[in-house]
Amino acid sequence: MRFSSKEDLDAPIDAVFKVLTDFETIERAAIRRGLDVRRTAGGGEPGAGTTWKIGYEWRGKKREGTLVLSAYEAPISMRFDADSDGLEVVANVELVSLSQAHTRMMFDATLKPTNLPARLLLQSLKLAKGTLDRRFAKRFAGFASRAEESAQDLA
Repeated sequence: MRFSSKEDLDAPIDAVFKVLTDFETIERAAIRRGLDVRRTAGGGEPGAGTTWKIGYEWRGKKREGTLVLSAYEAPISMRFDADSDGLEVVANVELVSLSQAHTRMMFDATLKPTNLPARLLLQSLKLAKGTLDRRFAKRFAGFASRAEESAQDLA
């Protein structure tokens, strides 16, 4: 299953990338939303190999996953690989400079099951794909708006 979206931001590409790689701020926001986030590798500057353990509750069950920043090319792209309960997720974030003050941010995530329960989960999600796509696009637009505001403050 695949989710993707893109947004145009009124901010320079370097400022947008700096906001996207402010992992401490993103970690705090995730914790405020109820996730347990612990960075296990790459505590210094952002770069490939940075790893997080993430704990969350879903459908009444405590679950854990691992998130790895597997590719990092400043200020153009990042690739994240995640694994949780038989579900592998590959997420790509790409930035394209449209002009000195405008940036296009593109996000693409692919979910792939590695066991039967995860396969059944994805089958049930496919039934609600239209609703999930709209919800994803709305949340991504909100995230892009907040990133744009922060990037404009940096620029």
